[in-house]
Amino acid sequence: MSRSTQVAIIGAGPGGYTAAFLAAGQGLEVTLIDPSANPGGTCLYRGCIPSKALLHAVGVLEESSRASVMGLHFAPPRIDLDRLRAWKDEVVENLTSGLGGQAKLRGVTFIQGSASFIDGKTLLIKPGSGESDEKITFEHCIIASGSLPSGIPGLNNDLPGVIGSTEALALADIPDSLLVVGGGNIGLELGSVYAGLGSKVTVVEYTAGLLPLADRDLVRPLAKLLQERFANILLNTRVSNLKSVDGGVEVEFTGKDGQMTQESFSRVLVATGRKPNIADLGLENTSVETGPGGVVVDERLRSSEERIWAVGDLTPGPMLAHKASNDAHLVVDAILGRTAPTRRAIIPSVTYTNPEVAWVGLTESEARKEGIKVKAARFPWAASGRGHTVMQTQGVTKLIFDPESEMLLGVGITGHGAGELIAEGVMALEQGFSAKDMAAIIRPHPTMSETMMEAAEVFLGKSVHFHAPRRR
Repeated sequence: MSRSTQVAIIGAGPGGYTAAFLAAGQGLEVTLIDPSANPGGTCLYRGCIPSKALLHAVGVLEESSRASVMGLHFAPPRIDLDRLRAWKDEVVENLTSGLGGQAKLRGVTFIQGSASFIDGKTLLIKPGSGESDEKITFEHCIIASGSLPSGIPGLNNDLPGVIGSTEALALADIPDSLLVVGGGNIGLELGSVYAGLGSKVTVVEYTAGLLPLADRDLVRPLAKLLQERFANILLNTRVSNLKSVDGGVEVEFTGKDGQMTQESFSRVLVATGRKPNIADLGLENTSVETGPGGVVVDERLRSSEERIWAVGDLTPGPMLAHKASNDAHLVVDAILGRTAPTRRAIIPSVTYTNPEVAWVGLTESEARKEGIKVKAARFPWAASGRGHTVMQTQGVTKLIFDPESEMLLGVGITGHGAGELIAEGVMALEQGFSAKDMAAIIRPHPTMSETMMEAAEVFLGKSVHFHAPRRR
């Protein structure tokens, strides 16, 4: 069998289904191919959504345990793991089935199966239902196949008891002890879930600190709390060997000084990052260039093959769902011949631990590395009225300015709901706000959004609630 389509899209994650729906909305004939029964991709099925559902559940547990300070006393919680797992799966099913319905409403042809290139204008489709293979010729093809866990280099990651994020989110059981390899977003979020559900969690990180991409002052409040929640945090340490033993996995650690230690865990969760998923796409049958970062693309995300484009985790930049969605807008506009943006999008990053850590724009660490002069202003949430009423006083809001022009260059927030608050920082950077602009906007009182204004006032030497005179 064979058919043709104007736009073929490989992968139905946030980049793929966004491109499909946008292109179909502009009257293009779209075929979307993905192994799952509905659109959603790793984010909805095995990543962003199930992890945030479980983090919310653990957050409720933590809130109930702290309520006695307010004179509210609850009986010790009883965790029904089967029901928790089912609830998480229901959240995923509701969202993915909703996207399946959206695809039909928008006239997108959705094929459950895998796709690979026969040449630069033809795909071979292997349907997951066992039906006969078919060929699809296309005018344009968007590769949105996402990424895969990268694993621990040089070690056997397939040993019994060694799991990845997909298995961890399946929530088969709660191990007595869990080693999380990797102190980035995925490792800290999943480690927090299992610690909240009762596991003794140890995190090992190869670098000198957790969340290596974030500024240290933003990570510090989170690290302090995780020291209390986790059994141990090992920094400047790598996993040098894994060995299956009765009841779990024996792990060999090597410290910065070369000293080796051993410890056994019920499970080992590998969260060392992800790599572009391009291995089985048949790109060798095209003229598409690839590299360590995935597909080599131009500023419009077109590959070296004129008909083929790439979005999301296959292209330069952070491997984030909202980045993939933005890429999809860019590619569909390019296919339709619309004018390209004059500058790159500003992409925020969020770690959904408790407290959350969020940042956008230039960080102080990046500024030091690049020799850029900046001035940072911080407003501690301990000085926020709203922070005290909701028992969230350990956070901080930080604004980074050019010391001469006083233009905003970056925003960082640590605290409850930082992932929501950072959106104001994104808009302020997009609009080119100055310190005076940030201070002049009236926020409702009492809210945590006021901390953005307060941090700007700290920079200007006009803070009412935190004494930090401006140095001239």
